[in-house]
Amino acid sequence: MGQPRRITDSFPRRRRPGRPPGKVKGKIKVKGKIKRKGRVCLESCPPAPTEDPPASPSAPAQAVLDMLRHFDLSWEYGPCAGITRLQRWERAQALGLSPPGPVLDALLEHPNNP
Repeated sequence: MGQPRRITDSFPRRRRPGRPPGKVKGKIKVKGKIKRKGRVCLESCPPAPTEDPPASPSAPAQAVLDMLRHFDLSWEYGPCAGITRLQRWERAQALGLSPPGPVLDALLEHPNNP
């Protein structure tokens, strides 16, 4: 019994001209250096310095963001597509849905921050 057939056995193998057999596209190792798509990096070079990640919001700011996210995802105050949070809050208030007051306070405290 022979080896199981593979799907690649049905198709002829084609090689691009100019590429020697056995070479992998993108990585060519040359005397301790790896060449990747036109760039050369030493194997033992240190990683590039990264910038400090942006500071995470403080605990009160995170609580406000969580409250606004809950308001955005709550369907009891109507759909939120195409209007701002403040417009949605005012519409819910006009319809008698009693939206949370702290959301209005947060929206009025930061009027230019979407």
